[in-house]
Amino acid sequence: MITLKAPAKINWSLYVLDRRADGYHNILSLMQSVSLYDTLTFSHASSLVLDTDMQIPPNQNLVMRAARALQDATGTDGGATISLTKEIPSGAGLGGGSSDAAYTLIGLNKLWQLGLELPRLREIGATLGSDVPFFLGSAAAVASSRGEVLCPEHLLPGLALLIVKPEASISTAMAYKSVSESRKPSGCSHDLTNHEEKLNNIKLIIGKLNSETIAPPYDLLHNDFERIAIEMHPVIGEIKRGLGRAGAEAALLSGSGSAVFGLFVNREAAVKASALFSSYWNRVVETL
Repeated sequence: MITLKAPAKINWSLYVLDRRADGYHNILSLMQSVSLYDTLTFSHASSLVLDTDMQIPPNQNLVMRAARALQDATGTDGGATISLTKEIPSGAGLGGGSSDAAYTLIGLNKLWQLGLELPRLREIGATLGSDVPFFLGSAAAVASSRGEVLCPEHLLPGLALLIVKPEASISTAMAYKSVSESRKPSGCSHDLTNHEEKLNNIKLIIGKLNSETIAPPYDLLHNDFERIAIEMHPVIGEIKRGLGRAGAEAALLSGSGSAVFGLFVNREAAVKASALFSSYWNRVVETL
């Protein structure tokens, strides 16, 4: 049996750029893995079986889709019993489904002794979702194109974060649709420009996170989904403001939401702040 821990991620910055011919959007984002994990176990079986308490039909679950994609890509008819224990909430913008898919590829590659290298696994992962390749690389990276083009970066591990998620969840597809609609002629088309400025902002964030001050200025952190998410669910804005009042050095929506993370000077400060959010799902984690 093989057991793997699939980590969540946060986005220190996320820009949604132009819509592509394939229907996806180009993005520019600084991503980092954090110490919040789903657990996957893999054991030999005569067919593919997924054991999980998630309320999703198995054939729609990214774990099963990843397993079948690996079978198709390699021509193997190997089976496996896959057990998935969730800790990363769904609809949070923390990449749980994508991470599960990535680690399914890793786990089954080992179980079935396929011998595929990470670049090939990333190619297969890219067919499953834009964030999947990130979890098959370094702990931090600048993601571009639709998310599958990755430039690994070094970011300090061990930074203390408090992640808070309201009951509301946000569909990634709906979030992109809402951003697109806001950018129709009467919307904010200027957000598509100044790619170099956006990349420079990300480089500034990297420098700040790796410095002794650790906290990037609030005006550097940016997520194009945040305004839409707060309009859809005002509680997200309340949580972000609450994190600031609780002592967070910076706070931002992660991914398309609905989770918000706050950066704290140390774990003790984050744990103390977590008591103020006891009515919401929350976790104190560290960057990897």
